[in-house]
Amino acid sequence: MCVTKVSVFELYDWIILEIAAGSVHNDHFMRTLYFDCYAGISGDMITGALLDLGLDFAAIEEQLGTLGLTGYELSFETVQRGGLKAARFKVVLERSEQPHRHLENIQSIINRSELSPWAKRNSLRVFESLAKAEARVHGSTINEVHFHEVGAIDSIIDIAAAMIGFEMLGVERFCCSPLRVGFGSVNTEHGVLPVPAPATAELLKGKPIYGGDIEGEFVTPTGAAIVATLCDSFGALPSMKVGRIGYGAGSRDPAGFSNTLRIAIGESETAGGKDCDQVAVIETNIDDMNPQVCGFVAERAFALGALDVFTSPILMKKNRPGILLTILCDPAKMDTMTDLLLRETTTLGVRYYTAARKVLARRIELIDTSYGSVRVKVALQGGREIHSQPEYEDCARIAREQGIPIIEVQRLAAFAYGQRQTQHNDTDAEFDEESHE
Repeated sequence: MCVTKVSVFELYDWIILEIAAGSVHNDHFMRTLYFDCYAGISGDMITGALLDLGLDFAAIEEQLGTLGLTGYELSFETVQRGGLKAARFKVVLERSEQPHRHLENIQSIINRSELSPWAKRNSLRVFESLAKAEARVHGSTINEVHFHEVGAIDSIIDIAAAMIGFEMLGVERFCCSPLRVGFGSVNTEHGVLPVPAPATAELLKGKPIYGGDIEGEFVTPTGAAIVATLCDSFGALPSMKVGRIGYGAGSRDPAGFSNTLRIAIGESETAGGKDCDQVAVIETNIDDMNPQVCGFVAERAFALGALDVFTSPILMKKNRPGILLTILCDPAKMDTMTDLLLRETTTLGVRYYTAARKVLARRIELIDTSYGSVRVKVALQGGREIHSQPEYEDCARIAREQGIPIIEVQRLAAFAYGQRQTQHNDTDAEFDEESHE
């Protein structure tokens, strides 16, 4: 097979061209993806919809190859579902029997791969959500759970492919419709189970779901885990400027019904456009905990969606030195972060409250340096640039690949961006002079 290499940076070029054309993005908007689950959702439907949006199949396949899995083939084709054109993504296994993997086995597969840090982190978050759901319904722990269907190669591929695609598109926010889950029963490794399957039902607790009028399983555990992990809202389509729409086909093709997942991607207003928003502040005082645990808690908090985690030295009662551990997050995640602190630290209680914050609008610029492409985050106020900073992950990747100091990469990226801005300013000045003549 001839594979065309398409990097994430080339896809960011596509995004930036759209921004420059003014067709989708401006300073006060963020790239938003909406899952329209009128026919449910599954891992293969998500990847199919992403391919229908225009992502390069060979580029996704190349990154999936770094997982080190064998015994499968990938394919996708254009099909019809209820009169709608959709992309059907398939993982064809050489053997139907798959080993029963534990969470640590899947973590090892993902961590050994060459996926980006973002794709790794969020793939692991999805599998952790699955493990917690399976543990609850089977009365076990996340480390003891045997993954059956969701531990098979096709499920690992489906989840990793979705994360690769989301990053290629530069998605910053995920939203989801109410989910059609279906009704009836489904055959599993555990025998015949009700629909939605127990793990699926556990994952979707608190989310809007409905049965629909067609029997069968419409939401798989993999699909449920992805939306439950990534989406910050469930409901009607949010106010957004839609740029592209893709349809991913399910395996079944019932008469008179379009068994597809629709994904819409576009731009929705950020807090930067409103100048300020609300943030949850969760904090606790600790004086009896191994400081190594702080690093672990910070990692877990960021994986769960924290905006920031930090510690401050304090002097507690009986003149004991201690730390103030603080987490900043979206108010919707307050319960999650509170539970994390109570479970993972030695504290006996936490404080929490909401605070107003003022934020700057921002945009991403792609800069070419002699060592490679680097994204630069630009902060703006009232449409005027305030400051800029090269993205750490890009600089770190180049430093590792090229064997050079990261500060050298950061310096070159900042210099290249400054030069480009100077050229743009000179061009604008010349244009203004010509227009006044």
